[in-house]
Amino acid sequence: MPGGRLTQQDRQQIALGLADGLAYAEIARSLDRPTSTITREVMRNGGPTAYRADLAHRATERRVRRRRAAPRSLDTAPQAHGRDAEAVREYEEEFATVFMRSGLPKMTAKALASLYATDAGSLTASELAGRLQASPASVSKAIAFLEDQGLVRRERDERRRERYVVDDDVLYQSMMASARATAHLGEVARQGVRVLGPGTPAAARLENIARFVTFVSESIVRAADQAREILHTKPEETSDGAP
Repeated sequence: MPGGRLTQQDRQQIALGLADGLAYAEIARSLDRPTSTITREVMRNGGPTAYRADLAHRATERRVRRRRAAPRSLDTAPQAHGRDAEAVREYEEEFATVFMRSGLPKMTAKALASLYATDAGSLTASELAGRLQASPASVSKAIAFLEDQGLVRRERDERRRERYVVDDDVLYQSMMASARATAHLGEVARQGVRVLGPGTPAAARLENIARFVTFVSESIVRAADQAREILHTKPEETSDGAP
């Protein structure tokens, strides 16, 4: 039924839709489901080119059995602010799916989504491994990737435990790094203009590339600076200063 768990027949229709080249939204409409449900289902089961209905159904059944058999953990413990634990878990999966569609590996996307969904903006290595039901080694690998991208940082807390942290400013810093990389592409393209000779077809092509990416990178910097200044918000505080 709409809103319930996907059935094996639903998954067969998803597989047929993918084979026919239908967009996720079209498949979702045919099943009377949210597009996000179809996107999450496909991305967590191999992606659009590797999705198989029978394998996806068996994988989901295994996940449900593991969840029922697993001991009480961070993702099923009582939630702060009266949150519904299952709704939080589903949201983190959907958030991770967005990151996966942008190119992040699955475990990396899940780690980043979990960190963003915490009030503190940080988790210890063991806490993150517990939330993701993953090995410390796979979590550490995911964090290393995120560190390289400037999306998270590591720090030691007062108990000398390693914590993974996402700052409020992390997306700004990541966007600025992307703008710098884009600007560098423009610089390299202009070097080609000099090498290939101004006025030649190849040089004209590279000049167009340089102008385009320079404009884009400068626009990103301006927009990011303005957005950080105007849109940045902090959690409301009570009269005694506690959040």
